Amino acid sequence: MVDTFVRAPELIGRGGWINTGGRTLTLSDFRGRFLLIDHWTLCCANCLHVLDELRPIERKYREVLTVIGAHAPKFKHEQDHQALIDACERYGVEHPVLDDPELITWKNYAVKAWPTLSLVDPKGYLIAQFSGEGHAHAIDRMINELLPQYRDVLTPGPSLYVAPEKSDTQLRFPAKAIVLDDQRLMVANPGHHDIAITDYSGNVIERIGKGTRGSNDGDFHGAEFQEPNGLLLLPPDVASRVGYEVLVADTANHLLRAINLETKQVITVAGNGQQWMQGQGTESLSTPWDLAWFSNLVIIAMAGIHQLWSFDPTTGDVAIYAGTTNEGMVDGNRLDAWFAQTSGLAVTGNQLWIADSETSSLRFIENDVVKTVIGASLLDFGFIDGDKSSARMQHPLGVDVLPDQTLIISDTYNGALRRFNPQTGLLSTVAKNLREPSGIIAISNEEVLVVESSRHQLTRVTLQEEVVQGEALRTERPPLEISGGTFTLDVVFLPPPGEKLDERYGPSTRLILSSTPTNLIREGAGKSQELIRTLEIDPAVGSGILHIAASAASCDNDGGTCHIHQQDWGIPVLITEQGATQLRLPLSG
Repeated sequence: MVDTFVRAPELIGRGGWINTGGRTLTLSDFRGRFLLIDHWTLCCANCLHVLDELRPIERKYREVLTVIGAHAPKFKHEQDHQALIDACERYGVEHPVLDDPELITWKNYAVKAWPTLSLVDPKGYLIAQFSGEGHAHAIDRMINELLPQYRDVLTPGPSLYVAPEKSDTQLRFPAKAIVLDDQRLMVANPGHHDIAITDYSGNVIERIGKGTRGSNDGDFHGAEFQEPNGLLLLPPDVASRVGYEVLVADTANHLLRAINLETKQVITVAGNGQQWMQGQGTESLSTPWDLAWFSNLVIIAMAGIHQLWSFDPTTGDVAIYAGTTNEGMVDGNRLDAWFAQTSGLAVTGNQLWIADSETSSLRFIENDVVKTVIGASLLDFGFIDGDKSSARMQHPLGVDVLPDQTLIISDTYNGALRRFNPQTGLLSTVAKNLREPSGIIAISNEEVLVVESSRHQLTRVTLQEEVVQGEALRTERPPLEISGGTFTLDVVFLPPPGEKLDERYGPSTRLILSSTPTNLIREGAGKSQELIRTLEIDPAVGSGILHIAASAASCDNDGGTCHIHQQDWGIPVLITEQGATQLRLPLSG
């Protein structure tokens, strides 16, 4: 819990409220109930994990707990009120959401990272904060333990959630698409939790899945998916050996599913349905977003943990292919590189191309080395054509290859298609005014089919080169002022009620610390078991980003059920003479 209970700050956001039927809510509307505030942003895969973690809590304590979202955008597109409305429907958010484009509530609650949860008691006091994932059981235990203390002030009442009106469309927030043959496409359709077989105009011919959230295998009518995204048609010789033709990145189920088009059966081929957490093996997945066939393996864009994994359909083996789970943009050997929500994959010859959404970058792997051709950092984005020194995108989710071997990119948050020429190293704009393009199918060098997610349709687009000189932007988060020299980082973790640190299989906590630029930290970077670290900050560097990854394992006092709590922070810092000499971050407490 927080050190001293303080009055919870008022909920303020210029964008107003969503999912309330037009009603403006204030803290007083939640008095007499526990209030759990989910500080999130719609681009963040880790925030999507927390949305799913909270669903059982919302159901269990619906009489005494209200969950609300406080949306604090990272990207410019996320400041668009309609984009947030779309996201709430896309991800099944069934609670009120405050639109806070200026980060007023974010700042008032001293939030440092997405996602963060703030727990307010029925009297209006902030009593706990949790950063990252894996805290649902801790919140469950805390509320259960506190209920007797607040019995006299609890005033159970109806939910303040008002479901929005929904239009009925054949496709609902479609994500990716592949060609089955010259008359049929297959479209991942996360808004309906199914896979659609369509014609080239997007008219649905057949559905795979019964359209409800779930993970059941079975025939096309009985199988279930949960927000599927990536699709892959296997090479014919491989398909004949393994007994299925198509693989599906079943994103919110953390599964890899297989479809046999002849027998009309869906099976699970990788993942156990549990989200991967630090310290686990490859039996669990984490938010698989796209798939590609490369080096005789299925490559999985594992957006939830900033890695690429591989799957061998002939053996069933799953392995880490690239990335460290650290979030950022670091090139080099594929196993040492840093990614940030890998979301789109494509292949040309010996090159695996990657749309790395949170760094707004285009990258590739060749000869086991990762290189970035467009993109600057985890905080930089924009809408500018040109070469690597100046070109900018905004949260791209898809990439494909045109017949002339140039790359076509779904620049999702710019609502545009961009073309990258590997020969010249130049990025250009070839289409604009699309609504969250998420996937592409190349038809010719001049024409593509776009999965236009927020228009719920496939759109045929003729590519037309034009020069865009927009603006270079950075994430609008105020930097933390710190002093040069000795600096203390303290990540606070308190086990949930009835639990203790789990030391049975080794150290229960882990802290990984680095910086951009690397010379920001003169001493103290690297890994340790302790959650407190003393650093030496180089004042001459001036500014940068502290990359902090922390995890803790806890288990029941009797040694029973165990849980992992984890969070990554990317904190912009500015070095000043009067800056702080200590940073305290709540992992849980």
